[in-house]
Amino acid sequence: MSTVEFPAGFEALEPFGDWVLQGEKARYEKRIGCTMDELQTFYDVAMELLPAACEYLERHKVEDLPPEGVNLLWLCCSLVTVSFAVECWRQPRVPDAGASAIDAVLEPAI
Repeated sequence: MSTVEFPAGFEALEPFGDWVLQGEKARYEKRIGCTMDELQTFYDVAMELLPAACEYLERHKVEDLPPEGVNLLWLCCSLVTVSFAVECWRQPRVPDAGASAIDAVLEPAI
């Protein structure tokens, strides 16, 4: 089994390599397939490192990110997808939304 690599200083994110997902649809499907305990654990670790992740990502042009930086970017996008479930709804799905879906119009161009 291969592990997803992150930049130095982000080793705590390695257990969450399965959150390195390109595409909002993939991230949304992952979110609704998880328990709240799984989402909370990911959220707690990733949110703590978010300021450092933003600082790292802001030092690079998107097109010049090394592979481990791209992994960090996609994981941060997953954190955004998870944050509403953790902070607002306390459940993986959007409450009272029926068969809702997310269709992203624009993704980071890498």
